[in-house]
Parts: sequence; structure tokens; C-alpha cells
Amino acid sequence: MKLIVGIGGMTNGGKTTLTNSLLRALPNCCVIHQDDFFKPQDQIAVGEDGFKQWDVLESLDMEAMLDTVQAWLSSPQKFARAHGVSVQPEASDTHILLLEGFLLYSYKPLVDLYSHRYFLTIPYEECKWRRSTRKYTVPDPPGLFDGHVWPMYQKYRQEMEANGVEVVYLDGTKSREELFREVLEDIQNSLLNRSQESAPSSARPARPQGPRRGCGHRTARPAASQPDIV
Repeated sequence: MKLIVGIGGMTNGGKTTLTNSLLRALPNCCVIHQDDFFKPQDQIAVGEDGFKQWDVLESLDMEAMLDTVQAWLSSPQKFARAHGVSVQPEASDTHILLLEGFLLYSYKPLVDLYSHRYFLTIPYEECKWRRSTRKYTVPDPPGLFDGHVWPMYQKYRQEMEANGVEVVYLDGTKSREELFREVLEDIQNSLLNRSQESAPSSARPARPQGPRRGCGHRTARPAASQPDIV
């Protein structure tokens, strides 16, 4: 059983924090960070907005990222060992790959590989404040957030929605624990459902009656009280 889980969304929305929590909680879990595939700084173009184009898809070597995902798909156990992840004997047939990054759903060859797609959002003012408190290897020049980062977030999100990419929107203003529990429960339910579907019919437990929470992709807008488009 293999699951590829995307943790995408806006800058400083809580993607890495959520990913790290899931990595510790899920069995035989590996992670690939999109930020590890940035091209060298001298290959990042300067755009019409006057800024280095760090927040565009062309700044990333997405073919290399796809190759890494394919390596995991071909042999999750080998990939896990190479990345220092010990395969748990009691769940040796379950392997989970977390992909974390801000443009996960903008590269078409990857879109259909996800078992789950999550997208973290926070309001504009909160995002700008969080960004101002972060220390980057390449410091943000004055005006970068409003002149490049935020417009690119809006652009790629609108393209994602126009292309019909289904995601589960997550409210990044919730507590870390609440977000973690919400996503962990969803993934665990998916694992349970797959396990039951693959079991012989005589061994399957009876399904509970009445409404229950589904584990498929859900498209849900952030709450109206938390707008993140200005």
C-alpha cells in the first residue's frame, strides 16, 4: 500500500511544521521538500517586477523532483533505507511519501500521483507578518512580498483552481495540533479503508451504518471570516 500526500499552500502557511509532525506519526514515512530543488541563484531570472523570480515554477528543477518521486515509487523500502527511515515490521506493507512545497500542484506530471492533496492558507496580513519574521539564506529585498511573493501565490492558486485540481483547504490560522490531528485522522482513515478493501470479503468487518467522514479529496473554501485574497 502506497500513499503520496501533498502538503502545499502559501508561503509561511505552516507546511513544514505540519509535514514534520506527520513524518513522526506515520509508519514508514519519507519526505521530499520542494525547496531542495531550487536551481542555483545565478539561474534565477529577474522578472518584469524587478525581483528575482524565486516564487515561479521555473525556479525549480521539477524534473529532478519527479525523478525522486519515481525512485520512491519503484522501491519505497530502498528509498526509506537510503534516507535513514527504518521500516516498521508491523506495517511493512504500508509506505507513505510526503511532498511539501508551495507549488506542488502546478507541475502537471505530479498532480495525478497524489493520494491526498492539502493546501494551507492564511490571510494576507498574517502571511506578510510571518514572512517578515523569517530569516532566509537569501534575504528578502524591500517590497518583495507585495511585489512578487503575494502576486505569484494568487496567480498559481487561480491557475490550480481553473485547472480543476481538487485539494483540501486547511486554515493555517488554526493551532499546529489541530491541523496535525485533522490531517492525521484523514490519512489514517484512508489507510484503514484501503486495508479493508484489499482484505478478503470474509475478513472484512461490517461497515458502520449512517453518515461517516469520507477520506477522498474535498474541495472546501476557507471560512469567509478568513479571506486571503486582496
